Amino acid sequence: MNTIAYNRYASYEYFILEKYEAGIVLEGSEVKSLRAGNCNLKDSFCIIREGQLTLKNAHIAVYDKSGAFSTKDSKRDRKLLMHRFEIDKIVGKINEKGYTLVPISLYFSGSLVKIELALCKGKQNFDKKRTIAERDQKRALDRQLKDYR
Repeated sequence: MNTIAYNRYASYEYFILEKYEAGIVLEGSEVKSLRAGNCNLKDSFCIIREGQLTLKNAHIAVYDKSGAFSTKDSKRDRKLLMHRFEIDKIVGKINEKGYTLVPISLYFSGSLVKIELALCKGKQNFDKKRTIAERDQKRALDRQLKDYR
């Protein structure tokens, strides 16, 4: 599994409850751009419209050597591929209060591009502060252990 992009911001903003894997519908020039590592998932999210998953705001840069034929928008909506029963399960949970579907990572599985989605619940400000404090404590402990050895 070769990771292309990872959304670190999602773990800071949300509590991750469940993870799912989905395929993504791309064009050839977009796949070439992903192989070059030109992708950003920071502000992206997923919606379910008419029983289909759609990835919004994911930035995949236009491949520079594609010529005049590839004039697609770099932040266009992209269709995600999942089984119907998985989508129905996600829809039931998203309809509950406060749940959302966020992309966590984009990676190659063989020659296919896959996306890892997470069912998340938003954090409050005090939760974010607690996360930062725990991370700082862990960092300080690691420094002390390194100096002790």
